[in-house]
Amino acid sequence: MSVDLTMLVWAITLTVVQMLVAVNGALFTVGLSVLAGNREGMGDCPGWVGRAQRAHRNMLENLPLFAAAVLVTAAAGKANDMTALGAQIFFYARLVYVPIYLLGVHWLRTAAWTASMVGLGVILTQLF
Repeated sequence: MSVDLTMLVWAITLTVVQMLVAVNGALFTVGLSVLAGNREGMGDCPGWVGRAQRAHRNMLENLPLFAAAVLVTAAAGKANDMTALGAQIFFYARLVYVPIYLLGVHWLRTAAWTASMVGLGVILTQLF
């Protein structure tokens, strides 16, 4: 499997781990009965649990873009060392983004997100 596709698999795995962290944090914060309900009006949980939920939602917004870029470059036969580098930048930036967000470090979180977008951009440049 190519580096690009391997990074995609790891990004999916990271998304699942983020979901589990957010759900378990919410479980301890609001309880099972609230989580098993329809969650109308529940809102975000406070503290690190809310940040975990927002970090997970952010990953859910970015993962489809990354997946599409990786899959299109693979299907078009344009995967190369640059797309591999872009995929690695995206994944590792997202990996460090999670603990930074959970700790609530504002500007560093933004820098990690920006780095992930640079990685995505590197991949996309190979399609044009």
